[in-house]
Amino acid sequence: MTQEHKHDQVRSRNEPFVSRTATRIWHETPSADNPYIASSALCHGYDLFELMEKRSFVDVFYLLFRGELPSASESELLQKLMIALINPGPRHPATRAAMNVGVGKTSPLHILPIATAVLGGDYMGGGEIESAMRFFRKQQNVNVEHFLVETLANVSEKTPENIAQFFPGFGVRNGGIEVMATDIANYLASLTAAGKALRWVCELNVRLQSKGLGILTTGVAAAVFADLGFQPRAGGSLFQLLGAPGLLAHGLELANKPITAMPFVSDENYEIQR
Repeated sequence: MTQEHKHDQVRSRNEPFVSRTATRIWHETPSADNPYIASSALCHGYDLFELMEKRSFVDVFYLLFRGELPSASESELLQKLMIALINPGPRHPATRAAMNVGVGKTSPLHILPIATAVLGGDYMGGGEIESAMRFFRKQQNVNVEHFLVETLANVSEKTPENIAQFFPGFGVRNGGIEVMATDIANYLASLTAAGKALRWVCELNVRLQSKGLGILTTGVAAAVFADLGFQPRAGGSLFQLLGAPGLLAHGLELANKPITAMPFVSDENYEIQR
């Protein structure tokens, strides 16, 4: 006895494709002699050479993703965050990946793609950013104390790990609180452009530390991105981008060293399953 399978009727989508690619970000004027060569460029309407003369890299970075130039205070906040995130540090898995491929004689051109892929992960990486940004944007106008009491009432076993599941952007790293993340968050919150999300995060952080968990570096980044108006879906990629210089620096540092410059896991640390 055979079983009949029903399939949805195949239909044409009837969706015409555009004839030309369009972008609102960048406008190029073609050269008079060769239409495939640009003679000038505008970034969201601003002439590239004028930006080179009058604005900073941070300003143009903001312009590229937000479509408008930042105020002086917004530029300051973004610049300070960029410095804070410029290097994930040698304890971070992404940096270890960069160091391993560097010492392993992988082409230097491949160090950054490999390492930033790790920095985009769901642990200590960009994968934590979007949910944290959405959480902060939703709760930033809510009374912290009331929100904390109501949320903790739903946590049966109040271990730091269980509590962290209800607070994206907060957690525990290697059994403890990220000390530098708290210091960075408090410093950035003192700047003029710090907004509701970052201030709310700092207030919540004080209360959660008594529960054994605190703000994560990814949480700090998410709060600042939210205050500066970046979209949540872009947050993880921006986090990768801002951490890229440090990853590349660590990878290149070991690129010309022998493979013995990195430790090798000893035999006693391997377990053979039989």
